[in-house]
Amino acid sequence: MIVTFTANPSLDRTATLDRPLTRGGVHRVDSVTVEAGGKGVNVARVLHDAGQEVLAVLPAGSSDPIVAALRATGLPHAAVEISGTVRTNLTLTEADGTTTKINEPGPTLTDAQVDAAAARLLAAADGAAWVALSGSLPPGAPVDWYARLVTALKPLGCLVAVDTSDAPLQAVVDALPGAAFDLVKPNSEELAQLTGEDPIWLEASAKRGDPRPVAAAARSLHERGVSAVLATLGAAGAVLVTAEGSWYAEAPSIPVRSTVGAGDSSVAGYILAAVAGASPERRLATAVAHGSAAAGLAGTTLPKPGDVDPDAVVIHRID
Repeated sequence: MIVTFTANPSLDRTATLDRPLTRGGVHRVDSVTVEAGGKGVNVARVLHDAGQEVLAVLPAGSSDPIVAALRATGLPHAAVEISGTVRTNLTLTEADGTTTKINEPGPTLTDAQVDAAAARLLAAADGAAWVALSGSLPPGAPVDWYARLVTALKPLGCLVAVDTSDAPLQAVVDALPGAAFDLVKPNSEELAQLTGEDPIWLEASAKRGDPRPVAAAARSLHERGVSAVLATLGAAGAVLVTAEGSWYAEAPSIPVRSTVGAGDSSVAGYILAAVAGASPERRLATAVAHGSAAAGLAGTTLPKPGDVDPDAVVIHRID
């Protein structure tokens, strides 16, 4: 069993534009989709479509539209009752794949609702192989909520992945090494935030074919207590650092249609390979293959097994 936790779920409304976005202009929409979303929900959807046993835990009222949407997909889920309605996020996708996201803050959780969500997650995680804590935090949640959850989850024996940003990500890293966990997936900006490096320099180095600065920054997080650091660099590929070494993956050359869900798909791919007992190189290849497949699909479409080819990802060992 793999459990995902989406602290701030959303209904994701995606509009595909017929021309480049112009501020202040009038645009016509080619298509609109509305799906249950949030980073943890996306991870769970990819895992579920791959045949993996999964449970998506999230705070949402029983009559909330996101619960009906989850039922329609057949995704196993556990909704923790709250009084507000989950947020609706708007994504505008242009023909060349440029993506603009407009995210609402989400409903405010009470202390009792925060505690109830944590309790439901811990109950689901007992006996699970992996737990993925994904996405932003809703108003009312403590900024170190993920750090607290990592500490509570570790005695259960499950492996823990964290994919968040800004202050919640900083809080998780600040809690190291006491709240050590098993996977973090920063992008170049987030990696720079955590290590004091320049995000433009990190990504530019990888684009020039020199991923060593990214690997060095990721290694510093590993040394603080994160077992595996998966640094995703968009079109520049990705770097994985573990106790076994460091590797760089070239991103497959594909026409990008939408970047929505690419990072979440990478997390799902990594976990799928890890559960199968794959080597670090194969875990990296599978993660990058899933992320690239998501970027090549329109709107919020997430990759299915037939869309993914880890063998097409070129891996290099980093000295």
